[in-house]
This record gives sequence, C-alpha cells and structure tokens, in this order.
Amino acid sequence: MGKVWILMVVAVVGVVGIEGARKSPSGRIHTLFSVECQNYFDWQTVGLMNSYRKAKQPGPITRLLSCTDEEKKNYKGMHLAPTFEVPSMSRHPKTGDWYPAINKPAGVVYWLKHSKDAKNVDWVVILDADMIIRGPIVPWELGAEKGRPVAAYYGYLIGCDNILAQLHTKHPEMCDKVGGLLAFHIDDLRVFAPLWLSKTEEVREDRAHWATNITGDIYGKGWISEMYGYSFGAAEVGLRHKINDNLMIYPGYVPREGIEPILLHYGLPFSVGNWSFNKLAHHDDGIVYKCNQLFPEPPYPREVKQLELDPNQRRGLFLSIECINIINEGLLLQHAANGCPKPPWSKYLSFLKSKAYAELTKPKYASPATLQMMEDIKEEHVDDGAGKRHPKIHTVFSTECTTYFDWQTVGLMHSFRQSGQPGNITRLLSCSDEDLRKYKGHDLAPTHIVPSMSRHPLTGDWYPAINKPAAVLHWLNHANIDAEFIVILDADMILRGPITPWEFKAARGHPVSTPYDYLIGCDNELAKLHTSHPEACDKVGGVIIMHIDDLRKFALLWLHKTEEVRADRAHYARNITGDIYESGWISEMYGYSFGAAELKLKHTINNEILIYPGYFPVPGVKYRVFHYGLRFMTGNWSFDKADWRDVDMVNRCWAKFPDPPDSSTLDSANEEYLQRDLLSIECAKTLNEALNLHHTRKCSTDNSSKLQEEESKMISGVSRVNNIDANDDSISNNILTNQSEESEIVQKGEMPSSFRFWVIFLWAFSGIGFLVVIFVVYSGHRRKGTRAKHSRRRRGLHSGLMEMNGRDRHSRGVDVPL
Repeated sequence: MGKVWILMVVAVVGVVGIEGARKSPSGRIHTLFSVECQNYFDWQTVGLMNSYRKAKQPGPITRLLSCTDEEKKNYKGMHLAPTFEVPSMSRHPKTGDWYPAINKPAGVVYWLKHSKDAKNVDWVVILDADMIIRGPIVPWELGAEKGRPVAAYYGYLIGCDNILAQLHTKHPEMCDKVGGLLAFHIDDLRVFAPLWLSKTEEVREDRAHWATNITGDIYGKGWISEMYGYSFGAAEVGLRHKINDNLMIYPGYVPREGIEPILLHYGLPFSVGNWSFNKLAHHDDGIVYKCNQLFPEPPYPREVKQLELDPNQRRGLFLSIECINIINEGLLLQHAANGCPKPPWSKYLSFLKSKAYAELTKPKYASPATLQMMEDIKEEHVDDGAGKRHPKIHTVFSTECTTYFDWQTVGLMHSFRQSGQPGNITRLLSCSDEDLRKYKGHDLAPTHIVPSMSRHPLTGDWYPAINKPAAVLHWLNHANIDAEFIVILDADMILRGPITPWEFKAARGHPVSTPYDYLIGCDNELAKLHTSHPEACDKVGGVIIMHIDDLRKFALLWLHKTEEVRADRAHYARNITGDIYESGWISEMYGYSFGAAELKLKHTINNEILIYPGYFPVPGVKYRVFHYGLRFMTGNWSFDKADWRDVDMVNRCWAKFPDPPDSSTLDSANEEYLQRDLLSIECAKTLNEALNLHHTRKCSTDNSSKLQEEESKMISGVSRVNNIDANDDSISNNILTNQSEESEIVQKGEMPSSFRFWVIFLWAFSGIGFLVVIFVVYSGHRRKGTRAKHSRRRRGLHSGLMEMNGRDRHSRGVDVPL
C-alpha cells in the first residue's frame, strides 16, 4: 500500500512538474544596461537599481561601464551597481568619430566574449540607463522565443521603409522598428551582437543619408545610428521580433485602457501641473554625491487626483510622479550608503517612507492586454470575420462658400466613396449670411453650416484659416455625433484608402497625425510663449485621427491658441515660425500644436498616411492621402490648385483640368522618378474623374439657355484668369481646353431649334420692315403727319435693334463678372 502511495505521489508531482514546465520554462535571466563614467549616468544608475530591487526582477543585473583610462582615474561611482568594465568606444579607435551611443553594442559584444556570467545564462534583458522597472521582466512570459526576441516599438525609425534599409541590409523587408526593451535568447544574442556593432559603424559613416526625411532623426546628425545598427543587424541574421507597444511607456504619455506598463523610459521631458522634469537639464548634476540632495519633489497623489478628473489621463500622471519618486528614493538610499548624515524630516521624505507610497510602488505585472503583440492586434483588425467590433468613425473637412472649395469638395467626396473609408463624412461649410444666399453648392456633400470667421468678429482680422478650428468647435457643440473617433482632413486632399484608428493605433490621449516638420516654432520661443508645455509640442497637421473625448476638450483650445498666435505679430518672422511669407498664415497650424501641447496630447506621428504629389514616395508604402497643396509637375505638364482659385469648375458644364500625360509615355529608366510621376498623374486623373461624374449628373446638353449662360461664363472666367497671370502654363492650357470645348459644342450640338426659330423670325421681321420703308418712301398720297408717325416708328425700331445687339455684345464681353 505504501508503494502505491509513493507511486501516486511521484505521478502527481510528475504531472504538476510537466504542467509547470509547460507554463513556466526554466531559464536563467541576466539584465544588462550600458553607461559611461559620468555623473549623468550615475544618477540614472541609482534610479534603475532602486527600481530593479523594488520590482523583484529575477536574475542578476550588470552595468556595462564604458570608461577611458583618464576618466576612470577620477570616477567615483564604481560601487553604484554590479559592474563589468568595457573599453570605451566613444571616440572610435579607427575613424576618430565621436559617438558615445556605440558603447551599447560594443559593450554587449565585449561582455559576451569576456564575462563568465555570459556563459551561465539562457535569457538576456537589455535596457537603457534612463529606465524604471515596475515589474518583473521575464522573457518567456512576455512571449520571447529562441529566434523571436521581444522588443518595444520605435515607430520613428522610418529608415526601415526607405533607401537606408536597402543600402545597409540584404533583407530590408525584415527590418523591424524596435528598441528600448530587448529580451533575447543568449544563442540569438551571440550571433546577432557583432552585427549590431558593425552595422552601427556602417550607418554612422553613411553621412549622406543622415537627413531627417530618411532616418527620422530630428537633428539630422546620425545620432540614432545605433538604433538602426540594431534593426539592420537583426534583419541581416533573419531575426524577426515580437513587437510590443504596451510594455514600455514614456512618462508624460497616457497608457491605453487596460494596459499596465512594466517599464518607464524617461527619455523625453514630462510634467505634472506646474512641475516638470527633463533629464537633459541634469547632464552634469553630481546629485548622487551631494548628501540629501534630491530632484524637485513632484505633486502628491491627492494633488494629481485634483488636477485631472479623467481616470485614464490620471493614470498617465501617476506614472510620471512614480518615475521621479523612485529615482529620489534611490538617491536617499544611496546617500545613506555613501555615509551621509540622516536628512532632516520633511513631508516629502515622510511620504517616500510611508505605507501608501510602498503600496503605490509595489511590483506590477503585465495584464493580458499588455502582453498583446502588435502583429496580433493587426491581425484582429484586418480579420473582419473575427466579429470584432470596430469603433465608429466620422470624417470631417472644412470649406468656405466659394467655387474654389467646391471643386475640391467634389474631388474629396468622389475619393471618399472610392476609398472604402468607413463611417460618415461631413463638410463643415463656413459662410457669411450674404454668401450663403448666393451659394449654389449645397448638394455637393453632407454639410454642417457654420458662421464664417474669415473676418474676426472682435478684431476685424481677415484670416480665413481660422474657420477650420471654429467650424470643428461649432460642429461638436451643435451636431449629434455618435462616433468614437474623428478623422479631420483638408479639402485639398484625395483619399486613396481607408484611414482607421485601429490600423494607425490611435487611442484616447494618443491622436495620430502626419509630420509637418516646418513648424519650427515648436522648438523655439514661440512655443514657450504660447503653451505652458513647450516640450509637448508636436510638429503635426494635415490628417488627424482623434478620439472624440480628446477632441471635445481640445477644440476650444485649438481656436483660442490660433487667435493668440495670429495676434502675436511680433513673432511672424520666418526664422521663428517657418512661414515663408512671414504673414502669420500658418497660425492655425500652430494653434493646433500649442492647443494639443496644453492638454499634453502626444501624437503618434505617421509618415505613411500622407504624401504631396510631386514628392518621391518611399518604396512599398501605400499612402492613403494625396495632399495637393503645392504645385507639382510631370514633364511640361503642371498643376497648382492656386491657379484655379477664381475658375468655376463645378457650375460650368464639362469643365475639367488639363489632362496629365499618359502614364505609358513616362520614362521607366529611373524607378524613383517613375513612381513619383505615377502618383502625380493619379491625383490629377482622380480630380478630373470626379468632375466628369459631377457634370454627368448635373449637366443637360439640350437646355439652350443654360448652354449659352455657361458659354458666357466660360469666356469671362478665362479672361479674368488670364488677366491674373498671362504667362502661366496651366492657365493657357485651360484656355485651350475651354476653346476646344466651345467648338465641340457647336459642332456636335449643331443649331438648337429655339435658335433657328429666332433666326427665321428676325429674317421675316427684317423683310417686312424693308417693305414698309419702300412703301413709305414712294407713297406720295399719305399725309405729312402719317409720314412723321412712320418715321418715329422706324427710329424706334432701329434703336431697339441696336439696344438688343448692344446687350448681346456686353453679355459676351470681358468686363462681365462671373
């Protein structure tokens, strides 16, 4: 019986052991982070080490310390963390290039080769020094596998999508935009690390491709070469990452609902109320070695609750204060270890030692939603058969009561129907009462009419661009909107495909937009003057995807900040705003960025949504929007929307823009130029297709009175445009087109029946008049009074004919307005 019990116990233990092994594969974890011999990295080390202990991160941790011999002589921080010294490559030994970031891959390579720890480990977690661990980072629990490391998403690495990847890896299609948190199997890391280093050197030397539009590096100095070295090295050895955008978050950002981040990366400035923190402001701060000195205390939790009522926004603020509190707590502990005297009592020190603080900072564990990979989310969104309910979308665009916006509306509405964009669309039509009475384009789109603010009601300033934020605000306050996300476009856009929040990862607190890099006022005194959070100013515009809750809070600020910037004439200068006209014309764009910064709305900036026709596309990118705000050309053909400001393309039957060249005539020798020109042709053809469909619905060739009216407007309209710019190629092309259309009308329509009737009538009337004149001249038996009567009738008849002919000439003359 005893043997039976022993066997049963062994069996149960065996089953449990097998099940446990299946759920939690055994593995030795080692965490690495790279620093240099500087005060700047020392206080970061103290913060990271404190969080490592509080989070109960499994396995040992090692600081890879890169120091020159000279730096090491004066270095005081060898005791701050378990340390493995590696040779400094800040100054490259061969090229002399000063690039300290290369120490990260160089340090990992050196550790793998020379450290005993590297021989007794299965999994390696690689972090940056400016991070705070909130909970255990266990690679296999995060989903890492041998051959499939886990990493955080770094969407700004646009070089993975363009010529940079094609130049630096044989497998550009395998380039992943990742960084930050890295969880590797040791076997993968051994194969990959040398390429990480060599590719970093390669990208760093490629100065010809450091430009912002190629790399995404806002400084254009090759400073993120190490990040590209990582992505290109992984692509070279065939490592595809499991990419997670939830595990790591920047303080100042708001986590998505249901997400519990386990890593904070304080690489960017952040603030809570009037308190703020920027790591760069403490570059030379020896705070580790200054007894009882801490970073400025952030607001207390109860103050945060009063600052923000929205629970999710509040979570973001709590993460910000948690980050700095853990660094300060680490400094206190380090000061004590350094032998500093006990600090005097203070409310803040009491808080850091309280049970409430301990409860707030106990280890966090990733929720199922946190562990969801981007590839899994994408599959869910694409797979409509899965039955997942997508949030409702509503698209809006702003126009005015002019024919200039009418043809743009026709183009956008046609493309909206063709693109498959989900949800409804509304045109926000800004009109004065007088303009609205004369307006003919009510049926061009579903419309919400708003009062015009082109002439500001208080200041008298003429600035039509303010109608955009004013119209959005009016619509929000007066329309019944049941959508969760709003997509805001400009009228001069053509949709090529759907723009959805689930594909581009828009969320509450995280709108999506496209880069407007020329908004340099985000980097200078303009932002400091007009927002209390200049560090949160994003250079964005064009396409906006925003949660309705954010938009409701933001729209009024958008309008107010636009008024504020527009009134700041002292800072219209080009070197401050980037406005080439120095007229404050882009005040609305700054109003948007400053208003968003005021609420600390951090945008996901996507380079793959919008393209200007005439720009070179990134190979493989399926742009969703054409923004034809600038002149573009193909060969001798060109298009500029401004040339058609005063031409009625919508109410003038069969009007169209000059046809672009046929795509078959393009030179295919240069693929880059070919793709650019194909997009330009597509944009112009879509506009003409839209106009043609509009005219097919609206125009009738057998209505002679309308036809004559259109002919008159055509001639006078061309004459007016011709007076504006007689040398413009696109205008002259338009004149030729119009003239050919006129001749076509006459040839195809021949002579309308009503016109034939009047010709016969006039011929008969002239014949009768001639007979009357002959009769009067030769009838001598009539009385003199009778002759005088006929003479007056004859003069009246001739003057009437002259008056009628005069009106006809005037109606076809060049002085008649449209």
